[in-house]
Amino acid sequence: MTFIAKPKLHHPKLPANALGLTRRDYEGTVSTLCAGCGHDSISAAIVQACFELDLPPHRIAKLSGIGCSSKTPAYFLGAAHGFNSVHGRMPSVLTGANLANRDLIYLGVSGDGDSASIGLGQFAHSVRRGVNMVYIVENNGVYGLTKGQFSATSDKGSKSKRGVVNTDATIDLVAMALQLGATYVARSFSGDKDQLVPLISAALLHKGAAFIDCISPCVAFNNHPGSTKSFDFVREHNEAVNALDFITDHETITASYPSGTIEVVEQHDGLTLRLRKLAADYDPHDRVAAMNSLQQHYAAGEIVTGLLFVEREAEDLHHRLGTIETPLNQLGDSELCPGSEALDRLNASLR
Repeated sequence: MTFIAKPKLHHPKLPANALGLTRRDYEGTVSTLCAGCGHDSISAAIVQACFELDLPPHRIAKLSGIGCSSKTPAYFLGAAHGFNSVHGRMPSVLTGANLANRDLIYLGVSGDGDSASIGLGQFAHSVRRGVNMVYIVENNGVYGLTKGQFSATSDKGSKSKRGVVNTDATIDLVAMALQLGATYVARSFSGDKDQLVPLISAALLHKGAAFIDCISPCVAFNNHPGSTKSFDFVREHNEAVNALDFITDHETITASYPSGTIEVVEQHDGLTLRLRKLAADYDPHDRVAAMNSLQQHYAAGEIVTGLLFVEREAEDLHHRLGTIETPLNQLGDSELCPGSEALDRLNASLR
């Protein structure tokens, strides 16, 4: 794989954040994806979110699997830790890294082929275990690297570029994430930066399993009439349940929204989401209602986007396992191997 570095020189008056970093400091190499690919818009949203949150790039670990989506970590956060795993195995690699060093912010980037097919089991177990991570699926409904075959998230009845109709039922990763216990669940569209950036920002600071399904049209194989994941289809059938501002104690991401009621969603760590509700009866704290809403809108041919569910008091895998605050990779030999007496006491407690 060839990477093209961006020039280090940039305009001296670029805006800087509280760390003195510019947006360029959060970028990666030049993208080699097709011009107009929705994945590049998601990369730009990640860059914007991390820049506005004043996150040090070296405090972030980005992991991926195989596919067009899994190439994208090369295109953002060049100074972050990174690991490109094998097909469908990103979640288990990330879980191991998270258990070894809980101090990093973990960002897993995957695709619908990577997560909904060969990696479906990995996706399910990382979510149900509550691994503290942001899991982003760049969902285009096709296998872009192998010439556009249907993926497991392709809607039944949708057509390929060659006119072939998909006869298989779709896998809805958002519905699965809700059922499996994810404590932050959202869906967005790569072409809606105003919605996507706040969703990523809130997910990055959420403690627990945060999942974002981002519809990202494939301009080469799935952006034609008959596709349900094309730019035109998503724009025409998008049903946003809320619009958002994300609020931290040091900076606010703002946008221009239509008038409506406001609901403040406080998370366990005191950070807040401010929702302008477009659907008057939508409650982002009700997991069952979120699942019902997904099915109702899907039956009506609508794509629901926005913050679908957030749990106020979320727990992550470290809390459930009772691990110590010190990252395991910082412990010494005496702490990792306390001796035979400590082992005897442990064994006795299990009898």
